[in-house]
Amino acid sequence: MTLDNEALARLDWNAQGLMPAIVQDANTRAVLMMAYMNAESLRRTLDFGEAVFWSRSRGELWHKGATSGNTQRVVEIRVDCDADTLLLLVAPAGPACHTLATSCFFRTLDEFNAEPKRY
Repeated sequence: MTLDNEALARLDWNAQGLMPAIVQDANTRAVLMMAYMNAESLRRTLDFGEAVFWSRSRGELWHKGATSGNTQRVVEIRVDCDADTLLLLVAPAGPACHTLATSCFFRTLDEFNAEPKRY
């Protein structure tokens, strides 16, 4: 996978220079997580072949699984019709969620609503 500078410039980054990236298992097609990418994290993803995101909370690049070992080898990257969202098809080496759930989308809205409120 490659991306030239002209194509990189045509991507519709938000005002913070970020873009949502949806991560999907290339085999099962299950949606695993959503994170943000900037131009540098996209370049590193292409260079390394594993998902690298931008951590908004830490303000730094985040190589998914660098600490846990639960990396995501990128099989394909797709761009949506508006060029403002990326879809990463990956081969995960373990669970995507920090809770150790396979997917970060493990609960329904009703289940979330029934959870105790946190203040």
